[in-house]
Amino acid sequence: MSIILICLLIAVLLPIIAKVPLSMAMNKEQGGYDNRYPREQQKQLSGFGARASAAHANCFEALILFVPGALAVIATQSAGHLAEYSAIVFIIARIGYLCAYWCNVHLLRSILWTIGYIASLFLIWLAIP
Repeated sequence: MSIILICLLIAVLLPIIAKVPLSMAMNKEQGGYDNRYPREQQKQLSGFGARASAAHANCFEALILFVPGALAVIATQSAGHLAEYSAIVFIIARIGYLCAYWCNVHLLRSILWTIGYIASLFLIWLAIP
């Protein structure tokens, strides 16, 4: 179960980690980070900055399915090896997804997104008695 909790922690930290390249792009492309209106500034980004913004937003979106799945296997005491492997696969896929997004490798990014999505669904499946 601790592996799943560690994966939960990493998953929750990924949006913050993904914010670093986004902040750097905002600073570089537009001459500084606009802390008053960061979302307006992000809308004006292009290239790497736009991809970094989308990758950052997708980190939050991925949590919508993974967190309930991980908590469900913990709550139903279904946190066996398959659940742990699924959580690890999700984290690896999400880290790879971020790198693929930043580097503009769109096909790999889509494959990794699908793997992460399936891993999240599998966690929910494992929690069903």
